[in-house]
Amino acid sequence: MDHKVDEFIARNKNFSKMLTTIRNVILSTELVETIKWGMPTYTINQKNVLGIGAFKSHYGIWFFQGSSLKDPNKVLQNAQVGKTKAMRQLRFTADSNIDIELLKSYVLEAIDNEKKGVKLSPAKKPLIIPIELQKVFSENELLFKSFNALTLTKRREFSDYISEVKKDQTKVKRIEKIIPMILHSKGLHESYKN
Repeated sequence: MDHKVDEFIARNKNFSKMLTTIRNVILSTELVETIKWGMPTYTINQKNVLGIGAFKSHYGIWFFQGSSLKDPNKVLQNAQVGKTKAMRQLRFTADSNIDIELLKSYVLEAIDNEKKGVKLSPAKKPLIIPIELQKVFSENELLFKSFNALTLTKRREFSDYISEVKKDQTKVKRIEKIIPMILHSKGLHESYKN
């Protein structure tokens, strides 16, 4: 047991009894308790399996690979539809009753899935080079070769950096900004490191 989890539960007075109940269910398994991102998080073989949290109007448990759970009772929710792909939550309010057996079945399935390596692999986003950047590449072969020598992540960052703005004037300014970075094999955010 991690004493920081005790502090977390004590800070959430409205839900402390229920959070303790959830915690006890989790601690009856082989999961290891820790704090990550300021929240109680439970791991197996140093891999995140689930966590508990409390907010203004609800508390609950989230499963890092919740989309791989069977969820026969249809109780899991996606907290950020369109953004979160794998994570799912089991939410409760102050007047909710916790079905301990149901909760434990989800926890045990999450542990089993982690042991088996069941994971949702994020879909690879295609690299779409904006027309404005393609035009600059057609006029500067060295820049084009330098761009293609970058990692896919860096190429995607530069492409997205140009695509995300609407004004042509802003796109031109951004292209001017990134040209030296590309030529020096620097990523968009490398100047912020160190």
